Formats: sequence, C-alpha cells, structure tokens
Amino acid sequence: MRYKRSAGSTVFDVLNYFFMILLSIAMLYPFLHVLSLSLSDPKLITRGRVSWYPQGVNVEGYKIILGSSQLWTGYRNTIIYAGLGTLLTLVFTSLMAYPLSIRDFVGRKFVTIFLTITMFFSGGMIPTYLLIKKLKLINTIWVMVLPGCISAYNVIVFRSFFQGISGELRESAYLDGANDIVILFKIILPLSKALLATFGLFTIVGHWNAWFPALMYLNKDSMYPVQMVLRRILFVSSASETSDLAAMRIAQKQVHSKNIQMATIIVTIIPILCIYPFIQKHFAKGVLVGSLKG
Repeated sequence: MRYKRSAGSTVFDVLNYFFMILLSIAMLYPFLHVLSLSLSDPKLITRGRVSWYPQGVNVEGYKIILGSSQLWTGYRNTIIYAGLGTLLTLVFTSLMAYPLSIRDFVGRKFVTIFLTITMFFSGGMIPTYLLIKKLKLINTIWVMVLPGCISAYNVIVFRSFFQGISGELRESAYLDGANDIVILFKIILPLSKALLATFGLFTIVGHWNAWFPALMYLNKDSMYPVQMVLRRILFVSSASETSDLAAMRIAQKQVHSKNIQMATIIVTIIPILCIYPFIQKHFAKGVLVGSLKG
C-alpha cells in the first residue's frame, strides 16, 4: 500500500531541506574562503577581490609552509599526543566505568556521586597549574595527555553502555574461570566498538585542536603541537617572520601573508577531514545507545 503524503508533511520536508541547505552553506563558506585565500594571487588578495573561489593560482604559501621544519615537528608532536591521549582515555575510562556498571559493586554509589561532583566543581586554573608543577609534569609529554584523560561525562556514558550489555555474558565468563580484566577486554570492549569509535574520534579531535594546555605547560618549541605553530603564525608573529624565505617572497610580492596563514590552516585541518567520514557512521549508535540505556 502506497502512503499518501499530506500537504503539511510536504511543506515541512521542503522547509527542512531548505534550512539544511542554508546551514550547510553557512558552514561550507568559511572553509571555501580560507581555501581561496591560500591559493589566490597576492595582488587580488590586497584588493579584497577574493571571496569563496580562488582568484588566480598561487601555491607559494603551501611551498613555504610545507618546507617549514616547525610544521612537521608540530605534526609529529600532535600525532603522539593525540594517539597516546586517545588510547589512555579509552582504556582508563573503560576501567573506571566497568565496575560502576556492576550493581553489586561495593562503593558504587559513593564513587558515582564523587564523580558527578567533579562535573560541576573544579580547582581552577592556578591550583591546577601548581599541582601539575608539583608533579613535575611541566615540559613533558604526560602534561598533554594525563590531566584530561578521564572525564566524568565519558565515564557515565560508558557505564550506561556497559549496563546495556547482557549480564549473563559476565556470569557465564565467571563460570568459565575468567576474571574481570578478561571479561572487560575480551567480552565487553569488543561489543562496544561503536562507543569506542565515537569517543575515540571525539578525543582525537580534542587533542588535535588543543593549544591552551601547550601554552600553559610547555616552554620548549620542540614540544609544541601543530596548533601552537598555527597560533604563532596567525597571532603571535606576522607570517613574514616564519622564515627568511617567506620574508623574501613577501618582499618580492610573490606571496601574501594571507597565503601563508590560510595555507597553514588548511594543512592543519586536512588529517581530521580525512579521518572523520570513516568514523561518522558510529556516532548515532555510540552516543544514543550509551546515553539512553541504563
């Protein structure tokens, strides 16, 4: 039997599509504008004639950025921070959420209340800095991955997801002689791939975009992530100071400072744009199931 759509339903769908198209344009235009500035002719950029598509072709900005050792050092550091930070976040969050998902776990209620309190109260920036300094984490790799390793929100979602997994599986594993570590890593986590993929991507994106922890806790240029390199080019110093080659080309009007700045932005966000489509399909299942069950 064919369903006959009402006029109101048709109007709603049309308005919904129209709104989503406008929203997509609003999100896509800034990216196209940045891409256009990175590829446009310096003279046309100075005249303000560049909008959402390139005016002329100029790849000198990309040549300068890709030839910069600072960028590749930042990339290396960011990959290390994001990879290690994501691994530790998923492992530690799972280890904390698993016992809280067991209803007969002693202290479950106390730990849950204590964890919830941390969502609303924190020590503040200065006490946090003093604590990290006291722990001798300043200018170390661990200062970029450990402080935000466990989130109360993540633990609660993981706990709710684990509670939605049949308890008979855990009981059967107990009868076969398995302990809780084996149950977690051999049974629970393999059944939670959607959840791990979702929060893994959230964590990777968070580490990739993080610059404030590096600004506070790192004093060595060799340890800066790629976002700090981008911040330095965009805000701290002019693009002409990124290298002698850049200064020479700007003086010869072969490249505009906007070419270098926008090329840096594009080069910085490309890895996330490549990873995102492959994990996006897990978002709805991982977040909704984890937040609704339990």
